[in-house]
Amino acid sequence: MRQHEITEILNRPYSQELLARDLTRLAYVAKDGTPRNVPIGFTWNGSQIVMCTTKNAPKLAHLRENPAVALTIDTEVHPPKILLIRGQAELDVVDGIPDEYLQMNGSYQMTPEQRVGWEAEVRSLYDGMVRVVVTPTWVKLIDFETTLPSAVEELMHERAARQQS
Repeated sequence: MRQHEITEILNRPYSQELLARDLTRLAYVAKDGTPRNVPIGFTWNGSQIVMCTTKNAPKLAHLRENPAVALTIDTEVHPPKILLIRGQAELDVVDGIPDEYLQMNGSYQMTPEQRVGWEAEVRSLYDGMVRVVVTPTWVKLIDFETTLPSAVEELMHERAARQQS
């Protein structure tokens, strides 16, 4: 997929709405070859998905061995809006708490007092984290208004062809 196609899809209003959500589902391949899919908080910085995790997270060993990932960001209403993203995970070990981690947890409903307590707990627990950064190399938006899953589009074309016969 060409970069201009990726940019065009990611700049659509539904994509922007989905990129502002709290959670994505990160899919990757474990060392034993089986798939894994975990929910994880993220931020979108305009060109990359940034997720943060503990330095001892089991997924890091798998991502170091095979950095290919797929992300799903979706809604829970009908019709669903779904943003599918593929790319390579780049791992960046950082001291302290990355700004992205604090940003991605900023949308949870907390009182100012709860926020202060949560941030103090985070800072006391983690001496560092790993930023998992994904630059999209392939994207698809499914909004069930202007775009559909490819298999559904195929069935619709087949039905139209049968009706014309």
